[in-house]
Amino acid sequence: MPKYQLIIMRHAKSDWSEAGRSDFDRPLTNRGKKAAKQMGKWLKQKKIRIDRILCSPALRAGQTCYRVVNELSLSETEIHWEPTIYDASCNDLIALVKQYSKGIYTLLIIGHNPGLDQLLCHLSQDPPPVDNSGKLLTTAALAVLDFGSSAIAVNAHEAQLRYLIRPKEL
Repeated sequence: MPKYQLIIMRHAKSDWSEAGRSDFDRPLTNRGKKAAKQMGKWLKQKKIRIDRILCSPALRAGQTCYRVVNELSLSETEIHWEPTIYDASCNDLIALVKQYSKGIYTLLIIGHNPGLDQLLCHLSQDPPPVDNSGKLLTTAALAVLDFGSSAIAVNAHEAQLRYLIRPKEL
């Protein structure tokens, strides 16, 4: 029987070089493109099957999502563009997880901090480890939360953090 899992992924490294560009329209850097692809390959190697993807419509999140989808050979029809993710609080993300996880085993959400860090801390049974610089979800990092044979839930500290992978660690 498949496990129920929630995968939380922060968008990859974005480009701040264009002064007039809005935050929403910032693209990925070359490093970000490589990292997003690398994380998609990692998911494929782990044989993690994604049933549904929720993604922020911000350019950098979408570009991250497309690279992951391509590595996993998924259909782009699996992507649900959710505007609320762009500036989401933890409570906003909890509501989205509740709404979109019904009837599926694995949900991938791609978005932004600080909301994703807060969601990860809220759901994980144990405090997630930070990197050497004190950051939790660095750009393109992903966390796999395992709910076992129970459906994906949003109660505090109910999931086991199975993986927290950052591109620099691969």
